[in-house]
Amino acid sequence: MKTYKARIIAEVITNEQLLKMMETARTGVKDWKQISILNKGITKGYAWNILVASFDVNRSVTHILKINMIREFGEFLPKELIPKDKKNVNIKPIHQEPIF
Repeated sequence: MKTYKARIIAEVITNEQLLKMMETARTGVKDWKQISILNKGITKGYAWNILVASFDVNRSVTHILKINMIREFGEFLPKELIPKDKKNVNIKPIHQEPIF
């Protein structure tokens, strides 16, 4: 997931929703040896170990940890938490005749 979307989600997500996402990711990740989104030098499994080690649902979670968890395992979020892209279909282009 892109960082800007992860930041938007991190503002509103609760620890319980993060826990649910991580539980879904635990069973949903097919290949733990894939390269991590956060750091190209580690795998998803290694990133999991780092992120889960410092996560406690009953304690306050730092904003950067939320962002990193969402970036790495954001595909396991419920669909209602993922912001929809706004497309501007009514864009009228500005035009000038070329000067030769």
